[in-house]
Amino acid sequence: METSDAILAILILLAALLYSSVGHAGASGYLAAMALLGVAPAVMKPVALSLNILVAAIAAFKFYRAGAFSWSLFWPFALTSIPFAFLGGWVTLPGHYYKPLVGAVLIYTAVYSFRSANRVEAATNTHAPVFLRLLIGAALGFLSGLTGVGGGIFLSPLLLLLGWVPIKVISGVAAAFILVNSIAGLLGVLQTAVTLPPALPYWALAAVAGGFIGAEYGSRRLANPVLKKLLAIVLAIAGGKMILTI
Repeated sequence: METSDAILAILILLAALLYSSVGHAGASGYLAAMALLGVAPAVMKPVALSLNILVAAIAAFKFYRAGAFSWSLFWPFALTSIPFAFLGGWVTLPGHYYKPLVGAVLIYTAVYSFRSANRVEAATNTHAPVFLRLLIGAALGFLSGLTGVGGGIFLSPLLLLLGWVPIKVISGVAAAFILVNSIAGLLGVLQTAVTLPPALPYWALAAVAGGFIGAEYGSRRLANPVLKKLLAIVLAIAGGKMILTI
């Protein structure tokens, strides 16, 4: 394994640990790490989705076991997001389009992570109409498959803003949402000619280790606000790099 692959494995472990503590799978963190190390855009999406599946599965299980999940909230989002995530994964954007799109996603994620670091929301225990959740699921599913993120980074702030359920339940719903979207998105990507890097098994082991630790901690406690702010800085730098290197 080359030095750059080893460095990326460490960054993936850290991203998986932090993200899984709030019910996310870390795709934007993996994309940021790969962007910083100059990984080719054609490789970034399938790698991020592959790692997402592993970490999201762990996080979804941990949060579900802790009672932090709502099936009634989750299923309308998932019903439409799955086919649209597959469609988004099947679509391959040229590098000069993919880079600014992912860069914008990373910068958005950085802003959200920084602003929500110390936020505590009160839940109203009311859900939006099913039709609205179906529309939201379709839009977020397509975006997740297109960029290689699981969609949870977009769903979570929406649920936080609306205050439909407690913050831990949001984490559990986001983890399950990311899992189904990442599977569908990767299946879409595999319909195209794609070559996965030989270092992927090592990165997968790092993601699983970080995901297990982070989800075990996060399903019982909230993530450290300082770490979330540090993550926001890294994401912003990586997003800027993606845009500036078009």
